[in-house]
Amino acid sequence: MQEPGPDPPDPTDNSTPTSPGGGGEASWLLGVFEAARGASLLSASPAETPPLTVVAVERYLAEAPPSPPAPPCPAAAVPPQYWYDVTLADGSRQERCHLAPSLNGLVQRGHLRAGDRLRLTRCSYLYDERRLRYGFPCLEGVERVAGEPPAVPVPVASAPRCPPLRGERKHYLPLWNNEDPYGDAWEAEKPPEKVDVDVSKLTSLGQLEMTWRSRVHFHPLLVRVLHKSRLRYYGKPEKKMDVPYQAYFEVADSSGMMSMVLWNSLCPEWYNSMKVGTVLLLEQYAIKNSYPFKTKPTPGDSQMKRFATIEISLNVRDPPTKISIIPEEMVKPEWGLPEVKYRFITRSELDNLPNNHSCDVIGLVTFVGRIERARKRGFSINTTFRIYQTFFNFLKKHVFFLIFVYIERSEDFWLYRWAHAIDGTSEQPFILEIFATSQPDVFERIHPMTYLVCTQMRVVRDLTDNPSSTIYLTTSNESQIFITGCHKGQPYTRDTKVKNFIHWTKTQSEADQMKKTVIGGYYPLPRPPNSFLKYCKSNKVESVLKAIGEMGKEIEDLHYREHKRIAIQGIISAIRYINCSNVAEDASGVEPVQKDTSQSLESSTVSKEDGVQKGNLQTREFTSFLGPQCAPGKQWHQTLQSKKSTVKRKTEAEQGSASVIPVPSHHYFTRSARKKFSLDKFQHEDFVQDKNEQPVSDSSQYYPDQEGVSAIPETEETGGTRDSWQSDLWAQVKDKLLKYLHHSTVFPESIPRKFDYVHKDLLMQQYNLHAAVYQPKETRTDKNINEFKSASGLGYYEVTVLGINHDVAVDVAFLPLFCPEDPHLLQMEDIENDTLLSCMSCISACQQKTTSYGTLHDTFPLSNEIVRAAMDLDGKHVVCILDICHLGDDKVEVFLSKIYKTVEPDVLDLV
Repeated sequence: MQEPGPDPPDPTDNSTPTSPGGGGEASWLLGVFEAARGASLLSASPAETPPLTVVAVERYLAEAPPSPPAPPCPAAAVPPQYWYDVTLADGSRQERCHLAPSLNGLVQRGHLRAGDRLRLTRCSYLYDERRLRYGFPCLEGVERVAGEPPAVPVPVASAPRCPPLRGERKHYLPLWNNEDPYGDAWEAEKPPEKVDVDVSKLTSLGQLEMTWRSRVHFHPLLVRVLHKSRLRYYGKPEKKMDVPYQAYFEVADSSGMMSMVLWNSLCPEWYNSMKVGTVLLLEQYAIKNSYPFKTKPTPGDSQMKRFATIEISLNVRDPPTKISIIPEEMVKPEWGLPEVKYRFITRSELDNLPNNHSCDVIGLVTFVGRIERARKRGFSINTTFRIYQTFFNFLKKHVFFLIFVYIERSEDFWLYRWAHAIDGTSEQPFILEIFATSQPDVFERIHPMTYLVCTQMRVVRDLTDNPSSTIYLTTSNESQIFITGCHKGQPYTRDTKVKNFIHWTKTQSEADQMKKTVIGGYYPLPRPPNSFLKYCKSNKVESVLKAIGEMGKEIEDLHYREHKRIAIQGIISAIRYINCSNVAEDASGVEPVQKDTSQSLESSTVSKEDGVQKGNLQTREFTSFLGPQCAPGKQWHQTLQSKKSTVKRKTEAEQGSASVIPVPSHHYFTRSARKKFSLDKFQHEDFVQDKNEQPVSDSSQYYPDQEGVSAIPETEETGGTRDSWQSDLWAQVKDKLLKYLHHSTVFPESIPRKFDYVHKDLLMQQYNLHAAVYQPKETRTDKNINEFKSASGLGYYEVTVLGINHDVAVDVAFLPLFCPEDPHLLQMEDIENDTLLSCMSCISACQQKTTSYGTLHDTFPLSNEIVRAAMDLDGKHVVCILDICHLGDDKVEVFLSKIYKTVEPDVLDLV
């Protein structure tokens, strides 16, 4: 356990000291806080508010509030909540301040972050009544200064990191999850020691299992680490434990394998040093019964014996454990320590593997998505087990409701991102769902064109629901990830399949592979199941049905980068195609979705300093076990699947005979007609109307051009594609709605971008989470995210869903994902029993492919096939599955992911 640090002798000591020569000016911050401390109400509202720089935003576990009257059931207890400390700089001094809990939402929704400029409008001073002469400033009112670049904070003298300001916590947590190590207390890596190993005094794991009950003290153990889990934080508001962390390891000797648990303050000291393959000498440890509910990795050696009844416990007391790391060059063969073995598979082998199969993979990254967060759900196993024991009769009927309350109020999140990697054995990539594995430096640095190794991955597939569904791999509790720069010395470098992969990369053209790389944007996996019945039974369902009018509350409750999937019931009433390539800027000040000034990857200059060398895929960090470079091999050429080509031909044929398709009697005014009469004007007006939540104007209205000439609306006789469709019902009710929500905006962060190695740091920063501490770079770039070429095509669809009571409606977006340079990269398979979304995806893919060759421009693919699919749903009640994600500030994307018909068997009984 860590010893508590000394209390600050003076309230002003909560600030960060400046370096010598850095504090010559009077500090405005210090003056304001002194004024608050001297005021009768211990608060101050400064008249002048110069802009301040946010240096750091740090999070820690809040203390438990005063105990309320005992609830009827302990399962309804409030989940842990958190406090935030904010470090501000005024140009001459840095001051650490507590953020009033009423302002926590500014951090949770991405409004207040490191590097921001803000003005302090109100502050107070708080004393801790349980400590002598201790107080701290508290921020109660701040205003963000928009458009002003952050100032470089004053340099500070190196000093031990102070504990959090409020309460008795001794360390900060990572800002966005609880699993990653954060702060100076976490040692990077301990150097190996020269230790004399007396083999005659050693015991084995097999002997421990037979004799542990009859012993108090145990002989030393010499073991090798075979598996390593992510960190587990188990802090509770009512507990005063300083470092409540735990990590599991699987260690082995010649007799077999056993679990080892690293507890509490030993985690910051040793967790980063205990790697897979590390040899440890353990002395003064404890043996306990094994925890029955913990996860178990799949060993690379299926013949190795597992001792599952007991586990090794390492702690700072009872007894104080002594740990030594043995350098690999000192390990002797006669010790009989097993080698680390893996279960690598190739992409061609994946299709034949069963669900939940454990494997390891290596591949070249072609796509990496943004980091997102998923709210943790449910109780821990211990809590649930205890509740069932004590309140079994009560919980038998109400356990789902109680856990649901916990889900909605939790502030704990998982971090995850999606990636694609290829290994040359299949045209299809590995699709990887990568959760944070307590390796933040690696997790945040995954980018295209790096060699990615993921261990202990689990196969996710469901052949019972949809045999053609996408197969992907997800991380387990014991997964480890490695990228270029981390491979040297890792045990897997000796694996045969790893060597085969490296040999394949030497035959590939780097330029060809770069054309296929994509980063960031919306990524709709895992896809909802084809059956709504199965959707309702899914463990990942956060709610079954939400009213359209409740969507505002759902969006308001989202935290920064939180992804959530909800279901609404309604009627598909209108569809509009929006061409992003011509949208420049809207009057509300929102960033443009896409500009025509996009920089193509083909014209980018790749420098050797960035670690990419022309000719092949070999990178300098991997040369530790790669041979000399080989000449580039043949280039790859991808074509559309025959299914897509068939759809294209079918669509073209149908467009030539549009008159045979029944359409509503009202007219359509298409963008192709508008383009002849001030196209940009009308596109701009449409875009602004969405933002201001104004009713959509009647599509039968005639719009005069700049010269006063009325454009002729397009009817079924014109035989061309149209950019909008609406039902007769929508024309009748759209002006009589009680509420009309507009959530169809597609933000720049939603668009997958072509990867640019020259600006890889900027792109990674864009799609990673905001950092807790501001780190100004010597060289900054003014390049905007819109300047990177879109990888998903020309536009998207706005879909209007009318409520089943015809009184509310919502506009949502549908974004077809398709990369013309690599059809396997972002292509989503056709959606079974979802004709409308499937048509929009297929037609858009064909149009984008054609446009990429320069043979078709400014087409708006609301084809007759799409209109027919929409008319088939006209007036029918459907369930729409929506993916919503908070992008920071006030930006929330809402995408349509799936449409279910409510006539599906058993749906009504279930809902």
